[in-house]
Amino acid sequence: MLDAKIPEGPIEDKWDNHRFNMKLVNPANKRKFDVIVVGTGLAGASAAASLAELGYNVKVFTFHDSPRRAHSIAAQGGINGAKNYRNDGDSIYRLFYDTVKGGDYRSREANVYRLAQVSVDIIDQCVAQGVPFAREYGGLLANRSFGGAQVSRTFYARGQTGQQLLLGAYQALAGAIKSGKVTLYNRSDVLDIVTKDGEAKGIIARDMLTGEMHAHSAHAVVLATGGYGNVYYLSTNAMACNVTAAWRAHRKGALFANPCYTQIHPTCIPASDEFQSKLTLMSESLRNDGRIWVPRDRDEARAVADIPEDERYYFLEEKYPAFGNLVPRDVASRNAKTVVDEGRGVGPLKNGVYLDFAAAIARDGEQAVRERYGNLFQMYERITGEDPYHSPMRIYPATHYTMGGLWVDYNLMTTVPGLYALGEANFSDHGANRLGASALMQGLADGYFVLPYTIGDYLAPKLGETALSTDDPVFTEAVKDVDDRARQWTTKKGGTHGVEHYHRELGKIVWEYCGMARNQNGLEKALSEIPALREEFRKNVKVLGSPDGINTMLEKVNRVDDFMEFAELKVRDALHRTESCGGHFREESQTEEGEALRDDENFAYVGAWEWNGPDQEQTLHKEPLEFEYVKLTQRSYK
Repeated sequence: MLDAKIPEGPIEDKWDNHRFNMKLVNPANKRKFDVIVVGTGLAGASAAASLAELGYNVKVFTFHDSPRRAHSIAAQGGINGAKNYRNDGDSIYRLFYDTVKGGDYRSREANVYRLAQVSVDIIDQCVAQGVPFAREYGGLLANRSFGGAQVSRTFYARGQTGQQLLLGAYQALAGAIKSGKVTLYNRSDVLDIVTKDGEAKGIIARDMLTGEMHAHSAHAVVLATGGYGNVYYLSTNAMACNVTAAWRAHRKGALFANPCYTQIHPTCIPASDEFQSKLTLMSESLRNDGRIWVPRDRDEARAVADIPEDERYYFLEEKYPAFGNLVPRDVASRNAKTVVDEGRGVGPLKNGVYLDFAAAIARDGEQAVRERYGNLFQMYERITGEDPYHSPMRIYPATHYTMGGLWVDYNLMTTVPGLYALGEANFSDHGANRLGASALMQGLADGYFVLPYTIGDYLAPKLGETALSTDDPVFTEAVKDVDDRARQWTTKKGGTHGVEHYHRELGKIVWEYCGMARNQNGLEKALSEIPALREEFRKNVKVLGSPDGINTMLEKVNRVDDFMEFAELKVRDALHRTESCGGHFREESQTEEGEALRDDENFAYVGAWEWNGPDQEQTLHKEPLEFEYVKLTQRSYK
């Protein structure tokens, strides 16, 4: 059993009491500690800037040419905050309740309540930084609705909220870099975590411009490296998003929790051919005003405008009258898959459903819709050549966010002392399904308001200790191992296929057998196909060029190799969890109405896996989940 170190006391007091009881590092002593932060998205940039502001010496690493290119910029719709500006019944407790329920009762209550608590501070922090949130006519911050909630609590900056929030965090980070408290290493690919006597001591990073391997030492290491969605090959993630840093930490002793939990986002532009390399997200905020439907007739051949209302199937509105088109993402995605599987799909490949704004334009006027969603409509038209002001968008679910990640305790520390995981890189807050507009909230909460407190509790007893020298054998051996691994790919001769081919083939297996729906036969088949593909990949992959200097294929092959190992664990986790919950839908476990059917008696736990070596099955550890404040019930959005 895992100890999450959850504080005692009423849930509304846990965080405040914990902050008082933690050990402190006084301001003059903070400058004696070095901290490494890997990743410069919202979680990484906010953590690095906050730690530097406190006085720590921070090294921050990004594989981008600039920190502001991190994938957080792709978030569109908004960020939740329990401000209750609309006076519509919101509260910290309601945000907590909605998040636990939305995650289908597979998240840790204490962490979720803390997230709801600090959400109100995040909005104030970002406004103070100058983030241009949308405002009402009178100047007050505007809010809109998102899936899984019946209140309006989502703050937004048109359809580019992630970009604006990241610019706010980036300017704080840039100020810390200028002051000398943060050293930035861009174009750096972190390929291993270094440990000694079981504790994290630093990292090994490859300079992507020269090919050199460098060791970096610190008193603590923070991973804020995002999720593993690109294991599916086709996803809404940027092409460079990967699992490598988290997976390397797993191989050094950090438990990996709930890898089967992957969110399928319901509003993405459908694939147009077999050779696409990624999919494009259309913000969930569009479901505020867009109505989702398909023709009732499977053989419908008329133009959209010619299909009368009574021959349109508004399936979410009919099945879930209380929430309608704003049901959580997992529910919306499964229902879209169902109608397409029934033969009602729309578009040239019959692989989408309509997202129609005709009613909103008729009700509020085209100008009002342009003000809310204009840049999203422009993006859709550029990609598809279709004008969504005059014909419905076509959407279909796609891999988007990963709820699983490195296991962390209440302090955000992994099972490796001194190694922390923030944001999407950890598992802690979203259970089996993340509510919309909560990713940005968690990333900033972890970086601005949680880690700056909790890391001091670990560092305080280490006062007087110097960071481990990079001349120590654990560093020199790690550098050699990582360098050898890189060079092995470019010394292979006669490879038959490039890296992209194998990544695409892996993605097909994982999507087919561990995508929106899973069953025992399919998962067992995947467990036989993935190792075979991995063996072929390692024997036959062709990587041209040299390990010295710029080589984008060398970067990619390392990531795909890690995906090959990770995919097997993901499928194994899905196979062992013989229940349905949130985004993990086992076909053998569903209600008569086709909803996810949990098995709380046997599976109300976090499944965290321990690495036992290459080609060895991981060991499962369990953290029991207790629901004292949000009682376990079958989710209903009707």
